[in-house]
Amino acid sequence: MHDKTVAELAQGLRDRQFTSVELTRSFLDRIAALDNRYNSFIGVDEAAALSDAQAADQRLAAGDATALTGIPVAHKDIFCTAGMRTSCGSRMLDNFVPPYDATLIRRFRRAGAVLLGKTNMDEFAMGSSNETSYYGAVRNPWNTDLVPGGSSGGSAAAVAALLAPAATGTDTGGSIRQPAAFCGITGLKPTYGRVSRLGMVAFASSLDQAGPMAHSARDCAVLLNTMAGHDSGDATSSEMPVPDYTVTLDQPLRGLRIGLPQEYFGEGLDVATGARIDAALRELEAQGAMVSEVSLPHSHLTIPAYYVIAPAEASTNLARFDGVRYGYRCPDPVDLHDLYTRTREQGFGDEVKRRILVGTYALSAGYYEAYYKKAQQVRRLIKQDFMRCFEQVDVIAGPTTPGPAFALGAKSDDPIAMYLEDVYTLAVNLAGLPGMSVPAGLVDGSPVGLQLIGRHFDEARLLNVAHRFQQATDWHRRRPADVEGAQ
Repeated sequence: MHDKTVAELAQGLRDRQFTSVELTRSFLDRIAALDNRYNSFIGVDEAAALSDAQAADQRLAAGDATALTGIPVAHKDIFCTAGMRTSCGSRMLDNFVPPYDATLIRRFRRAGAVLLGKTNMDEFAMGSSNETSYYGAVRNPWNTDLVPGGSSGGSAAAVAALLAPAATGTDTGGSIRQPAAFCGITGLKPTYGRVSRLGMVAFASSLDQAGPMAHSARDCAVLLNTMAGHDSGDATSSEMPVPDYTVTLDQPLRGLRIGLPQEYFGEGLDVATGARIDAALRELEAQGAMVSEVSLPHSHLTIPAYYVIAPAEASTNLARFDGVRYGYRCPDPVDLHDLYTRTREQGFGDEVKRRILVGTYALSAGYYEAYYKKAQQVRRLIKQDFMRCFEQVDVIAGPTTPGPAFALGAKSDDPIAMYLEDVYTLAVNLAGLPGMSVPAGLVDGSPVGLQLIGRHFDEARLLNVAHRFQQATDWHRRRPADVEGAQ
């Protein structure tokens, strides 16, 4: 059962081939037996998962099931879950048990999905390798000497290792798409505002967006149907109607206009990765799509703009973690200043501290105009570049990452090299656009991803393109050699 897609598992449940309890037990057993290799989960509550599965079986028997009823799903440990620790991969929240569910969690529960467990992540979603977690690094199932990508690396590794059929992630600058590419799965970052952020612990509020991670585009469409929609409790949540994302998956691609940014195919792109992307584009052309070159002239400013805006917002959002109301508190503080100082010094890891310092500096008196305001002006230019491209094309395509996954520890001491891993993904968040990564081949035995970028709220088109590509290729069905038959 563990190698089936969400759609296949849902059909099996409807046909009474197995029960949700049996399915959930199967994945729980795999997690217990195998996750010591990957460290992809922070928390698993077997009793709660099996209780969810029993309730799902009752719904299935009563004919009151949705497409996700009885399906086990893992959730990134950034979403608040009532009665279950939500740590954000940080010592600061190691003891935090929320009294409520995030809107996303509540929607999955309402659909009858089984909460399998909470997945490991870079601390407060700050990282591109899943090495900054308080609970240790996650390892890539394709090669445990490599990173799985971040910050949603735990979710990506869990799906790739067949420990969960699907998972949720968050994407602030590529944190769904990059680990999806490194782990050979499909990941979708929806339009900003498409999925509620209520109960999702904030990193950078104008950039963060939750999305689905699974084996196929069809599975991502099923998950997004549950996740998407307006939330009156989230002021940034869009009121745009939510379509059924599965309806248009099979539409032909004839006449589709695909733009290739010249800035994404030059220096910095691994040659073998570029060849895999070219092959993927030829497959889309064979299905009738038309490919042309476009330009995003402000691409070179993406990294500096992002690494002013995101840390600035992070410094504000993380100011609430002071040891007073909840979370970690330093032992025996002598006064309030000592409480604040030692709590934050001991509770946060190095990367989080680095971004808080950068962000606080960028927002400080005398520097706000020179850094934060200027970065926001550049952000508008980046968005305008995309808008001009979408006057000519329907979808923008290119590599998700400059190359395949790199070795654990290879870039830990070089923050700039680490930041460059997100060079093709950051702009999508700055512009608030939807983007996804689709498995497009292997380079030296490691997966690489094709990135698809769409107009605002055009997730259905991205899913359609990805699905048609996956109908003609089998990269999304490739599995790491040592997990395929493992029980």
